[in-house]
Amino acid sequence: MDLKTSYLGLQLAHPLMAGASPLVDDMGMVKRLEDAGAAAIVMHSLFEEQITREEQGTLMDLELHANANAEAISYFPQAEDYRLGPEHYLEQIRRIKAAVAVPVIASLNGTTAAGWLHYAGLMEQAGADALELNVYYIATDAKESAADVEKRTLDVVRTVKAQVKIPVAVKLSPFFSSLAHFAVELEAAGADGLVLFNRFFQPDINVEELLAEPTLQLSGPSDLLLRLRWLAVLHGHVKGSLAVTGGVHDGMGALKAVMAGADAVQMVSALLIHGPERIAQTRATLAEWLEEHEYESLAQARGSMSLLKSPNPQAFTRANYMRILNGWKA
Repeated sequence: MDLKTSYLGLQLAHPLMAGASPLVDDMGMVKRLEDAGAAAIVMHSLFEEQITREEQGTLMDLELHANANAEAISYFPQAEDYRLGPEHYLEQIRRIKAAVAVPVIASLNGTTAAGWLHYAGLMEQAGADALELNVYYIATDAKESAADVEKRTLDVVRTVKAQVKIPVAVKLSPFFSSLAHFAVELEAAGADGLVLFNRFFQPDINVEELLAEPTLQLSGPSDLLLRLRWLAVLHGHVKGSLAVTGGVHDGMGALKAVMAGADAVQMVSALLIHGPERIAQTRATLAEWLEEHEYESLAQARGSMSLLKSPNPQAFTRANYMRILNGWKA
């Protein structure tokens, strides 16, 4: 079965990629990802706070972001808590590129178009085949408009695109007021693709210690539903690549994502739970289903369930909402 796909201009043997995770910090695990058949490897993010803290040698930047997000400064990790500092991160790109034959995608996580973004160029020089801009920003200032929030991201994209020649994808959250319009604006600003969606890790409250505590919940298959909806909506409306991350745990999940319009499928939680070999299992299931249903290639299935090709487009908008509510029986 022909599973080939193109993502950010990179020609991949199939759409299944190892998404951003701590697995890339261990070179033995990196080799296992390649041996399991990962079509590409996405590194976890290098954070704006890491770079500015190292370059300035001060907590000023952390204090600024802590106030902006209405969180205590103690909520941020200390420098020694980060797995890879800025220079170590660049060196890890070099190591991974030397060790594997598949594309390596670096990741930057930040919200301001400032000097720290020169690391995009350094990542390109270190050998990254593409760059993922991980936009993780919670707007808590009541004086900041939706347009201001979007402008932050657009400015970051324009700044990075002015510095690098490698393709750039933007990893978004689903919480923009007009996501379809914003996607088109991002493309106009230079984005070569979109990754749907970032997952906000919500802090819990320790009622005894009166502290906000970080929590981690891995994704499950139910997390895929939101992503399927927006893949289906955006397919055909943007010219760049679309990738899904969050909720794909098996071949059926990957198939649904492709049918909705995904060019690439990033797997993370499934690999953390089951190991890198989950990629090979997912690929086998995907190929088997396509063969059984007499598809000639993955390309034939891509976007077949998108909004543009759906016989009932309202199923992705209001109709499904109304049907579910009206069909409920106590």
